[in-house]
Amino acid sequence: MSQRALIELLQGKGAHVSPIACMEDLSVELATRHLDGFPHSIADLVFHMNWWLDYELRRIRGERPKYPEHNAESFPSPGSSTSAADWERLRKHHRVLLEEFAILAKSSPQDLQREITHEANKNIAGSIESILWQMVAHNSYHVGQIALIRRELGAWPPKAGGDTW
Repeated sequence: MSQRALIELLQGKGAHVSPIACMEDLSVELATRHLDGFPHSIADLVFHMNWWLDYELRRIRGERPKYPEHNAESFPSPGSSTSAADWERLRKHHRVLLEEFAILAKSSPQDLQREITHEANKNIAGSIESILWQMVAHNSYHVGQIALIRRELGAWPPKAGGDTW
């Protein structure tokens, strides 16, 4: 697929709703509400997406972040609370991380093929391009969850728009 498609999917065009639009008009009260039968709030999901985006950017920069032993490590601690200021920071950080990924997506084809290794786990190694696509898929999955939670909370579509069901 093209770099243009990659950038558009990161930003939420076409079949993908904008991740920024999905969270920008939500109050902290809605963002932190838990639905019965679903373990994570919208704020929890944004924290999780940010965690993995940041993790992968650090790997691409040549840092060696520790791979989590359990998925729970990439979510907020159970029982932690999110203030309005925390929610604003989560949203702002998500926007910044997506911008960094969009810049990476505009890299030369040669740069996109650069291999990023992981000393402890060879299953995590891959090219910058493959990491970008993995993050598109990961975010798409969780933004879909956010859209569904918003729908259940009666807060769909976002002010910026989104398909209705």
